[in-house]
Amino acid sequence: MTALTIDAPVVTLVGVPIHAMTMEQVLSSVDVAIRHRSRLRIGVVNAAKIVNMRRDTVLRDAVLSSDLILADGMSVVWAGRILNSPLPERVAGIDLMLAMLQRGHERGYRLYCLGARDEVLDRVIQRIAVDYPNVAVVGRHHGYFGVEDAPKVAAGIATVRPDILLVAMTSPKKEEFLARWADDLEVPVCHGVGGSFEVLAGSVRRAPVRWQRLGLEWLFRVLQEPRRLWRRYLITNTLFCALVAREFLRRLGSRTS
Repeated sequence: MTALTIDAPVVTLVGVPIHAMTMEQVLSSVDVAIRHRSRLRIGVVNAAKIVNMRRDTVLRDAVLSSDLILADGMSVVWAGRILNSPLPERVAGIDLMLAMLQRGHERGYRLYCLGARDEVLDRVIQRIAVDYPNVAVVGRHHGYFGVEDAPKVAAGIATVRPDILLVAMTSPKKEEFLARWADDLEVPVCHGVGGSFEVLAGSVRRAPVRWQRLGLEWLFRVLQEPRRLWRRYLITNTLFCALVAREFLRRLGSRTS
């Protein structure tokens, strides 16, 4: 399957190339990929993932091999403005997933759901049936499988020929799975959605819209699971700010020298 050609500018922020696209432009690319059976593997980055990509070369290579890389976090959008490399808007992974489901309802797309626990998948598929009844869910598999089972999972996906594959697993597992198996899956659109199935199933609350606009979705998550998440976000957010500051000073120096 040939990768879809993306006609959109790319800006590089702290070493990561990000496509400067709106949600509507991304959805148009999704439609084209499905219509022409071209590959569109979507990667999304936020502050934490950009920091982790600098420490984990396997994750970095997997993300950078995506056909389309989008700004999932407001902090990435703000970094673009600070560095004079603006992005038109945030395209959050969960918002893109919901928009793709709506587009799938309008156009009868075929969907495969990979990831989460079986009980969460049950609720996700029930929710899709109610909210997006014209989406055909042609397959599902939980996300708790080992490396040795990945070939069988990939073969099962390829057999049912979905138009869209949603991968609801944590990083770096979802990125590594898609980087390794995307060419074998023969699925036009692959999108790693992380914990979005938990939100769609109602197991996890998403931050209110105002918190999202203020770039505080991470804080809302920390308040829900403080013991598990506070240290992770404190470290990654601090390191991301340091990366942006260093890049700002480097660009400022190059302009004045």
